[in-house]
Amino acid sequence: MDVARSREGDYALGLARACAGALIFGFPLLMTMEMWELGFYIERHRLALFLGVTVLVVFGLSRFAGFRDDTDIFDDALDSLAAMLVGCVVSALLLLLFGLIHAGLSVREVVGMVAIQAAPASMGAVLANKQLQRREGGAEKEDRAGYLGQLFLMAAGALFLAFNTAPTEEMILIGFKMTPWHAIALVGLSLLVLHALVFTVGFAGQEEHERPLMAFLHFTLAGYGLALLVSLYVLWTFGRLDGGLSDTVLSAAVLGFPAALGAALARLVV
Repeated sequence: MDVARSREGDYALGLARACAGALIFGFPLLMTMEMWELGFYIERHRLALFLGVTVLVVFGLSRFAGFRDDTDIFDDALDSLAAMLVGCVVSALLLLLFGLIHAGLSVREVVGMVAIQAAPASMGAVLANKQLQRREGGAEKEDRAGYLGQLFLMAAGALFLAFNTAPTEEMILIGFKMTPWHAIALVGLSLLVLHALVFTVGFAGQEEHERPLMAFLHFTLAGYGLALLVSLYVLWTFGRLDGGLSDTVLSAAVLGFPAALGAALARLVV
């Protein structure tokens, strides 16, 4: 009985941390006007796909930093579901508190607003235990992930930062003002910063590569490639790729910079 109560207490504490994480990670976008409007006009098939991607990312993150320790796949699935529910509830309550959800909105508009806002909140919920309770040996799960696991963490970090900046009009404005030379310079800076941060933070397994070139190819170049793919996907989700090829390249280069930062700092966030 005492063991059962202890487990229930630990899980309740984990849920409380999840709520705090959802609030901290989701709050910046909850205060962004573009995110409110996005929930109104985003196409439903793009929203459905984005929610599916979010579920997969949250499940993957739960394998590394779920708000319960010593879990199996079934437990991680439950944690992922709990994180998604927490993200939706926290987002809905704050949108309601801010007066953004009201009787004049249709069910479709409310669902769109909550679903979009719930993505960063859900990621914050599943990462709450890692961020709010530091433990010795807390990186053991990440270290056991292997190379593919490290790439997943980089993609998740890229998705989080790209999602936080892509909805803003400033991203489009920056791409409009840039020349191709600016874009090339920004790509070079992104690679440089990503490489420097990867080796400062220290990704698991990178010490196995004795030659700097192999390490650059396996982590830096691969990470930037993931950041660009994530950027293109986020831009497509938000309807930002409706222009020509040159606009798409410039937008991807602009968004690829924060995405690369997110990929590099994934081990600090996750």
